[in-house]
Amino acid sequence: MTSFLSRVLSSSRYLIIIAVMGSLIGMVTLLVFGMWEIYAVVDKVMSTETPEKIGKTVALYIIEAIDIFLLATVCYITALGLFELFISDNVQIPEWLAINSLDDLKNKLTSVIIVVMGVIFLGQVVGWDGQRDLIPIGAPIALVIAALTWFLSKSTKK
Repeated sequence: MTSFLSRVLSSSRYLIIIAVMGSLIGMVTLLVFGMWEIYAVVDKVMSTETPEKIGKTVALYIIEAIDIFLLATVCYITALGLFELFISDNVQIPEWLAINSLDDLKNKLTSVIIVVMGVIFLGQVVGWDGQRDLIPIGAPIALVIAALTWFLSKSTKK
């Protein structure tokens, strides 16, 4: 009975492939959507008679597309990390992207989340109309980034 249970538990790790596939599908979806957003911006710029007047709008849309690409990166890192941790570590990737523990995966994801939050705030700054207050948006983002940075500094000292 013990060896049967041991085999079942050992083999159940392959169920993580569901999360890996879901993350990859999410990544592809986000990449395609991000490219669609870029295409829409380029099309809008090309069809506008006075492109110099839409510069700020174009910048905002490009920043939003970059945010989508960064979210796709989160999906990719999640898929890669789960695959490396549970299925096989024989994946050809750069050394800086290698994930050897759950802490490695959390650290890499946390780093990307910090960048995503910074891009979100940058989008708010670029789209700022000068009327509304940015502090209610920026302060919570800054606090979360500070907390995540503290988390990263503590986990890398172990």
